[in-house]
Amino acid sequence: MNLIKKIFGVETFKNKKKELPWIILNNANQLDDIKENSKFKTQVIYKYCKKCVGSSAVMERFVNNYNLTASDLDLHYLDLNNNEELSKRTDQKFNINKESPQLIVLRNEDVVIYTSNQAINRIDLEQLV
Repeated sequence: MNLIKKIFGVETFKNKKKELPWIILNNANQLDDIKENSKFKTQVIYKYCKKCVGSSAVMERFVNNYNLTASDLDLHYLDLNNNEELSKRTDQKFNINKESPQLIVLRNEDVVIYTSNQAINRIDLEQLV
């Protein structure tokens, strides 16, 4: 039995991971939809590679600081470990350089911001909604 519960009669505070409204990006047809949808709502693509040093820290900070909802913008997640070809197509489609981790923001069919690594967490997404 947990000591705190035994003494105070309450459960310990559990570290619950924050869930974001991710839309999994897993096929090239979605890229056209993202571009089209950016006419009406800000679209964000987060490219993440578990193999990249430092990516986990950047992702953890991004998740902890994220305060928007699915109604504010569409947040797409591209797993680079399993979708390298789709990553290349994304780079070509939006005319950007490959980096990881990477954040791409689209509005009105244009990339308004793309950045990587620690700079991801300096982007104020609330101003882009």
